[in-house]
Amino acid sequence: MTKPVAIILANDFEDIELTSPKEAIEEAGYKTVIIGHEAGEELVGKHGTKAKVGVGIGSAEPSEYSGLLIPGGFSPDHLRGDVDGRYGTFAKSFMKDNKPIFAICHGPQVLIDTDDLNGRTLTAVLNVRKDLSNAGAHVKDESVVVDGNLVTSRTPDDLDDFNHAIVELLNKEYK
Repeated sequence: MTKPVAIILANDFEDIELTSPKEAIEEAGYKTVIIGHEAGEELVGKHGTKAKVGVGIGSAEPSEYSGLLIPGGFSPDHLRGDVDGRYGTFAKSFMKDNKPIFAICHGPQVLIDTDDLNGRTLTAVLNVRKDLSNAGAHVKDESVVVDGNLVTSRTPDDLDDFNHAIVELLNKEYK
């Protein structure tokens, strides 16, 4: 059985950027687990969607997950504010092990903290593209960009393409 897809999340996430990919992943037959600051914590999206943290970041082991989803909104900024840099370290393990990573909107910001974007090609919402470029990434303005194990997308308007690319990569890797 395939290990679940980890979703790193904090308050103020963009609701549909969590719910739509999560649903697509689960409908394709994969499980998901929300990872946040503390297990049991209830997180609230920008538009009121609630999500419960299943595993606290302090006990999350990247080896227990088959992929990583990073929704956008203001959540990535909160994740990057973790004083110990645990979310960047968590994501770096997926980069190092070439496991699927899916990031949309502001989500790719977390990948800056992996120090592994040099030469990678990705996309994101307009106002973080310069930061990604400064981290060494080649940034495109496309609905979805797939670079090996890395799938990125711009905004909720691109969710159909993003979800399709997520499921396609998971199926390629695990079915």
